[in-house]
Amino acid sequence: MTARGAAGRCPPTTWLGLLLLLACLLVSRSTTEEVSENCSHMIGNGHLQFLQQLIDSQMETSCQIAFEFVDQEQLNDPVCYLKKAFLLVQDIMEDTMRFKDNTPNAIVIVQLQELSLRLRSCFTRDYEEQDKACVRTFYETPLQLLEKIKNVFNETKNLLKKDWNIFSKNCNNSFAKCSSQGHERQHKEPSDPQLPGFVFRLLVPSIILVLLAVGGLLFYRRRRRSHREPQTVDSPMEQPEGSPLTQDEDRQVELPV
Repeated sequence: MTARGAAGRCPPTTWLGLLLLLACLLVSRSTTEEVSENCSHMIGNGHLQFLQQLIDSQMETSCQIAFEFVDQEQLNDPVCYLKKAFLLVQDIMEDTMRFKDNTPNAIVIVQLQELSLRLRSCFTRDYEEQDKACVRTFYETPLQLLEKIKNVFNETKNLLKKDWNIFSKNCNNSFAKCSSQGHERQHKEPSDPQLPGFVFRLLVPSIILVLLAVGGLLFYRRRRRSHREPQTVDSPMEQPEGSPLTQDEDRQVELPV
């Protein structure tokens, strides 16, 4: 036995371990392929109908909410746009889109969050330090936010049907270009894109108040001037005859020298 071992033959347990390892690799690979191929069927029409129900059940309002989303002007690659938007939609559904517990809308949000967790296997995650690249703060109504989310799910569904592996694309270069453009824009335009409209809404009432104040001041001065004119007419130089002042003057004239 010692001689056979010295001849270099592997023990039976070694071969058994290698076979088990190979079997595990084959099973895991087939499972991964099966899960990945299911990406093309994960988003169904029912999920889009749920989102449309959320949109239809919202109250129409001009009130706006702030949320972070992808700036499509900076990131025009559709695949990279959806990769970035998918991560942001998860955060929005968790932090921004809140409904009363056990209501139909709350149940829909839970189902969409579960769908997002299953879809994570279909997306490759790029570098963490570039998570804020190509992202800016939007100020829109809840209806506009829900429309954005529905478009993300709809476009993701269409691309996954064409190629279930499409979101394995590396978008680091696109995110890096987008980040550099964002820095240049900050140096050229340090103000928020929403700021001009805010300044305009702030200046108009201020100008109106200033005009009202100037108009009131002019009206006050004119009225004060009109009150002064009768007093000028009734000056002491035009006293009527027979007044005490005239009688005193006459007496002073008639006194002997």
